[in-house]
Amino acid sequence: MVVSTERHCHVKPPSGLLNFIFKLHRRIVSFPSDETAKQAPESVLQPVTSVGNSSLVDPSDAPDFPERGFTAWGTVLGAFLIQFCGFGYTSAYGVFQDFYTQTYLTNSTPSAIAWIGSVNGFLILSLGLVSGRMVDRGAFYPMMKIGCLLQCLFLFMLSLAKPGGYYQIFLSQGIGCGIAIGLTNVPSFAIVSHHFQRRRAVTMAIVSAGASLGSILHPVMLNNLINGRLGFANGVRASAGLNSGLLLIANLLMRTRLPPQPQAVSYTRVLQNSSRDGAYICTCVGLAAFEVGFFFIAIYLQLDSTLHGLGQGFSFYSLTTLHSGSFIGRLTGGVVSAYVGIPNTFVGSSLISSAVIFAMVGLHSVVSVVVIAVSYGFFSGGVVAMISPLVSCLTPEISHIGARIGIALAISSIGSLLGAPICGAFLTSHYIWWKPAIFAGSVATGGTIMFVFMQVILKIRRKTSSVCSKEAGV
Repeated sequence: MVVSTERHCHVKPPSGLLNFIFKLHRRIVSFPSDETAKQAPESVLQPVTSVGNSSLVDPSDAPDFPERGFTAWGTVLGAFLIQFCGFGYTSAYGVFQDFYTQTYLTNSTPSAIAWIGSVNGFLILSLGLVSGRMVDRGAFYPMMKIGCLLQCLFLFMLSLAKPGGYYQIFLSQGIGCGIAIGLTNVPSFAIVSHHFQRRRAVTMAIVSAGASLGSILHPVMLNNLINGRLGFANGVRASAGLNSGLLLIANLLMRTRLPPQPQAVSYTRVLQNSSRDGAYICTCVGLAAFEVGFFFIAIYLQLDSTLHGLGQGFSFYSLTTLHSGSFIGRLTGGVVSAYVGIPNTFVGSSLISSAVIFAMVGLHSVVSVVVIAVSYGFFSGGVVAMISPLVSCLTPEISHIGARIGIALAISSIGSLLGAPICGAFLTSHYIWWKPAIFAGSVATGGTIMFVFMQVILKIRRKTSSVCSKEAGV
């Protein structure tokens, strides 16, 4: 039977198979779980260096994962608050883009101002390479403490920036806050995998919804504080004080459960395995392209609404409308994925949200803003909510989850870095809105095509694995 398996499934010679079984035994001793045991029969059919698809494994509840309890759900709540204060605050940058363009940085072009938000987003995502590795090594608590302290510090420093002080704002908000939030972003997702396995997609969607709720409330607060009686300095200080209190609560709630890895996860090994995983590569490239469209609408929607004469009062709530749809979409994505699967949810959401970006060409009324904001927010929220669960599904070893999420987000950060400034260059100081809309929509559609390739690869892999299992008598 072994000979037949090698002929049809291209398994390594018996010596390599024995070596793999020995390594598999060591993994079972270190992390005893039903999921690992269930992966064994399927993984034996593959070379040890190949990248399997854990989504093919029956995701039944493993006894080592509590799936419930105050500590587990307290960790989810703490991670939710980290996202609320971190990426949720960053997603409200459209408020600053509008305020800087028309009031505070009038000597700078929209493209130059957009670099502040894009660099911020780039650092948040790219620093996942560092923070994800540190989580795998057991340095979760130091990363969270340092990141939260720096975030509070740089927000208060932002309040000291003067009108026309572009580089003061760029250094504090673009670079400083980007580094601080980047240190906490990936760990807040990775820590959930310590407590949940069967409900991991749902709990990660809840954590992701924290960013959406922050994106809903922060624009309302910032618009009323900055453009109200308090002004820019005191308004930013007030928001910094709120975030400081919530970040303190988050640090008190979150707890690790799994012991650190006895040896540091080698990024060289992870990259080598990832480079042979076509589905993972397509996902990373697609995310980089999709981020271009995501940040175009998130950063320019309020400015677009204001310049079309739709009223300052309504424009202030355009981002809130967008992120309200995203909040519902992220929660819905976690539920829908339990029935149709994470890859199907991911591809469907990205396809529809990419199409909605083109609708920005026709934005001219209150109704059009509401329709675009709600529909794009809902479906793009489904994409964002499924990023971490999808990467987790594509990761065959649980010890590599943090590293793989960090790599994927680092690659996607290229889109967040370049997307908004390039769209601003297409926009020009004459505000020609159809050009950046077509550009962003086209690039995001290209990302969706890569997600479709990812799904095709997963289906081929599932079919091949099924055939090999039958031939091996598993």
